Amino acid sequence: MEESERAAIRAALKEVSHECKTLINTDAIESLEQMQHLILGRLQDSNAVLSHFNEYSENCYADVIADFSKNTHFLKSMKTDLDYIFLKLRNMKSKIYATYPDVFPSGSLEVVDTRPDLEVPVSDLSQQDRASAAISNQQPTL
Repeated sequence: MEESERAAIRAALKEVSHECKTLINTDAIESLEQMQHLILGRLQDSNAVLSHFNEYSENCYADVIADFSKNTHFLKSMKTDLDYIFLKLRNMKSKIYATYPDVFPSGSLEVVDTRPDLEVPVSDLSQQDRASAAISNQQPTL
């Protein structure tokens, strides 16, 4: 009995394996394998292009960083100088107004500074914060 049961089990296993093989389409599997190799090739090409671009960008950045930092320092010193000049001009204007009050037309002494505050990123400010920042940056009236 054991031999006949084993033979029956083997026959059943062969039938099941045969059915599984017929469920799998070999052409579809080969097509999938070819597509995977094609995608792998494209990804490797893209990776090579991106690596080359990263190296190129790194070299370009190394070339311009010195000039960029020098120009940034120059612009900061220029801003400091201009702030000093405008402060002196406002002081001179207030002294002239104190001595000769009729020289300036009415309303010309009010200076409203509508320049944005460049120290604070615009994306960090809400609409209300921008309005209050603009008000707080206004120059005092002379």
